[in-house]
Amino acid sequence: MSVFMDLNITAGTDKAKLQSTIETAAHLGYSTVAINYVVEGQKKKQLIPTPQPLAELFETFPTVQGKSRPIKVLNRLTVVATDASHFRPTNEYKNFDLLAVHPKTDKLFHAACMNYDVDIICISATEPQSFHFKRSPVNGAIERGVFFEISYSAGIRDPTMKKYTITNAVNLISVCKGKVIGLIFGLSEGDSKAAVSTNCRSVVLHGETRGTALGIIHTMKRPQLPTEQPEEEIPAAKKAKTDDGSLIV
Repeated sequence: MSVFMDLNITAGTDKAKLQSTIETAAHLGYSTVAINYVVEGQKKKQLIPTPQPLAELFETFPTVQGKSRPIKVLNRLTVVATDASHFRPTNEYKNFDLLAVHPKTDKLFHAACMNYDVDIICISATEPQSFHFKRSPVNGAIERGVFFEISYSAGIRDPTMKKYTITNAVNLISVCKGKVIGLIFGLSEGDSKAAVSTNCRSVVLHGETRGTALGIIHTMKRPQLPTEQPEEEIPAAKKAKTDDGSLIV
């Protein structure tokens, strides 16, 4: 059975609204959600926020519909970067379970794919994409276990935004092999399901591994191959000679 997740619940000052959103997610069967704190790098003096302690949201977290366990709530940081100086991992970054970057230029997109220690790379859904997605950096991100995200909420609310969302999504999907989260436009049925389930699970695991700088290596002991018997140990009854005197075993 698939486990569904929503890793992009907007953080805000309205505690009651946030509680209601999480309760709704649990009622709909979502096992995990992430509260997303967005930092605009180009805005001066915008500090990295401190996530609200989860214990202050609920005394008892709502139970997931159809499950016997409470919903899991994570904290996520998304840095919108228009310059390389906007993404500088600090100790404040470590307060978040998931780390995402929204690169606004081709150069930053390439750096995010190949070098940035993140779990998610965000793609704009509210404006035309200013650069083309190149297969090489996208493949580099996929090999590092990084996923891509296009939020489709803007496309639901506004027809113009829907156009941008679909266009950007189709361009991304053509090169990213379905390694996306949250996105539904342009995906097959199986990939659409994965975008809100197994792909999200991979993102969460990637965040856990990144946060601990540890991984898991699975080893298997190779079966020992039987050694050949020396010629002198082969029973004489199994030996025969050909006409030319060669030995057949």
